Amino acid sequence: MNVQVAKTETGHGLGEAFARLRERLPGSGNVPAARQRAFDSYARRGLPHRRVEEWKYTDLRVLMREVLPPAPPPGRDAIEAAAKALKAHAIKGVRKLVLLDGFFLPELSDVENLEAGLEFHTLRERLEGGVWASGDRLIAAKAAQPGTTQDRSDPMIALNAAMMTDGVMIELADGVALAQPLHIVHIASRTPAAMFTRSLLRVGKSATATLIESFIGAKGAGAYQVHDALMMLVGAGGRLDHIRLVEDGRDAFNISSAAVRLGARAHFNTFGMTSGAGVSRYQAFVEFAGEGSRVEANGVNLLNGRQHADTTLLLDHAVPNCASREVFRAVVDDRGHSVFQGRIIVRPDAQKTDAKMMTRALLLSDEAEADNKPELEIFADDVTCGHGATTGALDDSLLFYLRSRGLSEKEAQALLIQAFVGEAIETIASDALRKLVVRAAQRWLEARG
Repeated sequence: MNVQVAKTETGHGLGEAFARLRERLPGSGNVPAARQRAFDSYARRGLPHRRVEEWKYTDLRVLMREVLPPAPPPGRDAIEAAAKALKAHAIKGVRKLVLLDGFFLPELSDVENLEAGLEFHTLRERLEGGVWASGDRLIAAKAAQPGTTQDRSDPMIALNAAMMTDGVMIELADGVALAQPLHIVHIASRTPAAMFTRSLLRVGKSATATLIESFIGAKGAGAYQVHDALMMLVGAGGRLDHIRLVEDGRDAFNISSAAVRLGARAHFNTFGMTSGAGVSRYQAFVEFAGEGSRVEANGVNLLNGRQHADTTLLLDHAVPNCASREVFRAVVDDRGHSVFQGRIIVRPDAQKTDAKMMTRALLLSDEAEADNKPELEIFADDVTCGHGATTGALDDSLLFYLRSRGLSEKEAQALLIQAFVGEAIETIASDALRKLVVRAAQRWLEARG
């Protein structure tokens, strides 16, 4: 039986936009042909919808309705607005790498006096030089079913590959411990418009780095869309600490993907907090490619109004003697909707795997919704694995106790919420970065009233 993808008006409009823009997108040599292959891959599936299991709770055909055209290069007014937004989200002691409306901005970035062993390029430079994005096979995010070669590459990753305009390409040499954290700042100033960015961070053997990602909107930015992809490669014995903060405007869409590949004895510690954007989806695919590697993947959703935030993680244990821990918390108020999907695959050869996952949701109103779907697929017989999920409301007796000590209802709730999300935040190794995340959570609590 022949099956055809039912294309929505959004799908048709996007195809027309790609046909118009294809010649103007950066790239020479084999890049245009690679873009076409990526778009064809997307077009075969179309926008993800609820009948696609991985997108069951985030139906883009309903939530997104249309994919906006890529933003034009930023002008002087946009750059000035971005500079003001940067001041409001400044972090001391980091190396800023700023992407404004999908374009790298050297005038707002710190690209001078690079540390020894640190190499930096822009994706646009590589594309215009005829080089297809390094590591592209990794970001294809093949989540093959165990024992098969089925390619289940994600359509939104393919769309990102077809439309990408710029990004940062960072390489850290073997044995280098990066003194300054890297801070990739995504700023949106155009409305309506979309940003298609793709970046790569390669950490060498026995090297150490910290990466922070921030997604923010300049003053006045409204219904913009972010389409981002990030590849992270950690060599044998290397360590990467990764912090991700989504504070986009309430009318924004943020669809982001990450692919991580770990060498032997590598350590990857990642934390993400989503408190902005009207609709967001973060999907991360982690591959254990070397024995003895370890992952801590943690996150928090802080949602109110009609926000929808989806965090989907896939940890692929393909080799023996690896460990992973996932801790996720969601606080949902008003008519917000939080989604967490955590999937751990233990391949037949991945003996001695130690993998655990726990997700908890706190609902602050009768109309709030949280969907938690932890999954284990185990094909080895000598493993230690477990998962769990809970959903509940604030404890009335604790609220009464705090209010009897003179706190208002909102103050009492804020204290309990801080304690609830604290377990996930405490997994951040750096004291300075932990305080950064706490301040972001406090901004959400203050805005709540």
